Amino acid sequence: MIDDLFPPDVVGVTDAELGLDDAALLASLYPVEVEQIGAAVERRRIDFAGARACAREAMSRLGVPAGPVLRGGRGMPVWPSGLVGTLTHTEGLRAAALAPTARVRSLGLDVERHAPLAAGVLEAVSLPEEAAWVRAARAEVADVAWDALLFTAKEATYKAWFPLTNRWLGFGDAHITLVPDGDDDEVVTGTLRSRILVDGHAVDGGPDLVEFRGRWAVRDGYVASAIVLRPAGVDSVGP
Repeated sequence: MIDDLFPPDVVGVTDAELGLDDAALLASLYPVEVEQIGAAVERRRIDFAGARACAREAMSRLGVPAGPVLRGGRGMPVWPSGLVGTLTHTEGLRAAALAPTARVRSLGLDVERHAPLAAGVLEAVSLPEEAAWVRAARAEVADVAWDALLFTAKEATYKAWFPLTNRWLGFGDAHITLVPDGDDDEVVTGTLRSRILVDGHAVDGGPDLVEFRGRWAVRDGYVASAIVLRPAGVDSVGP
């Protein structure tokens, strides 16, 4: 699924590629990481460790020495100089995506189980026009959990936003557009546009944030959205 979402200059890794059981994932944590997560319940610690194991594999593929990935403001990961990245985890899957800052300004990735949101959640996480679109899409293609997919796009937006602004972004502060671009028996994919509705002043010295663009996919029991924001003057490569 991760391969459906990112261009070639972004390295995405899932824990299924690592072949490590839960005990090995926990043993892979650095002491400073253990200090940050040690009081959490076991499942939370395993998810924390699994996502970071994926991040370290991505670092290695990028030719960067693997090291600890600590939590910064609002729990966002802190990356080594010269890298940007994003983490996600849900039931049965942990993943990371990293890229060099020369090519990518910010990344956002969120993966959730492919299942409808609980009653009332769609209205809590969407703008009225987004909720109306989800209901219409559901009526046309009932076997896709469009509400869960919208939620992943909201989460990916926030993950791309926060490192550049150090500010909260509410569910109603960005308008998501999801456009399918094809499907087969195993995967449905498409593009996403996330239009920022609040002040997009960035603290990284780059242009203000007006919109994010990315991709989404439905596959193997999961829904996922990913955002890649390029620095000014850097063109996208690949899909």
